[in-house]
Amino acid sequence: MSASTQLDQLKKFTVVVADTGDFASLKQFAPRDATTNPSLIFKAAQMPEYQFIVNKAVADNKTKFGGKELLTHVIDDLTILFGLEILKIVPGRVSTEVDADLSFDTDALVAKGRHFISLYEKNGIARERILIKIASTWEGIRAAEILQREGINCNLTLLFSLAQAVACADAKIKLISPFVGRIMDWYKAKEKKEFAAAEDPGVISVKEIYSYYKKFGHATEVMGASFRNVGEITELAGCDLLTISPNLLAELQKSEAPLARKLSPELARESKIEKLPLDEKKFRWLFNENAMATEKTAEGIRSFNADAQKLAQFVATKL
Repeated sequence: MSASTQLDQLKKFTVVVADTGDFASLKQFAPRDATTNPSLIFKAAQMPEYQFIVNKAVADNKTKFGGKELLTHVIDDLTILFGLEILKIVPGRVSTEVDADLSFDTDALVAKGRHFISLYEKNGIARERILIKIASTWEGIRAAEILQREGINCNLTLLFSLAQAVACADAKIKLISPFVGRIMDWYKAKEKKEFAAAEDPGVISVKEIYSYYKKFGHATEVMGASFRNVGEITELAGCDLLTISPNLLAELQKSEAPLARKLSPELARESKIEKLPLDEKKFRWLFNENAMATEKTAEGIRSFNADAQKLAQFVATKL
């Protein structure tokens, strides 16, 4: 019997999710789910092989709307069309991200989440297969709480701290995406040093969140995200889900080195972590006290918004 690849080994105890808008690259890795964001959609929309999607979004709206309204509708449709293509390939769910510039507007986030779900449902996709992706601001968490009560599942992204994770669990959010690599980037820049995988601050952060959820019986799924190297992934083997870029999926597929489970509910229940009671004041204080989380959340929102603007400029040239 031939040795199994690290990717196959990982799939035994973690749901593998592909982090890409390039759905053609999905097939070879057979992930269960896929995630997208404005940066990935912008990248994919410029690829020649996906021009048919851009053209369809334009053609479907050109006769119905004009001006800024036309642009908004085309971009929303484009986002959904990429999701639909991905859903033809993955058996599970796709995460579709709402506009970053709505990150502090609960009502607007709720409206956009409902709008995306209605577009998917018009295309025959059940809401169970969609995760509405929202930044982990206080307002974002409140919007997701409302959507969850309506049976619209959410993925809270740009999550860098235990306070954000606990607020999501308290709000009964379906899934969170704590960012590993971006946490490590921050500490690497600050402390001017490299980190071994087991000491990686991003890895440690996700382990802490996972332990908290499993110890206190929260149903919210933990999906580690934003990986910089394979070591970060193997250290989190056993996490509920991991969303991984195609280049790192390819590395895992090439290696047959043994991969051991590092996270489990049993180990988590033995952890010394304590319950964290939260209200809005406490959340905002703890978040503010965490310079890394404050800076990386803000930076992430800015960068997704910048790529959304670039996408809008790109689409405008097609109108």
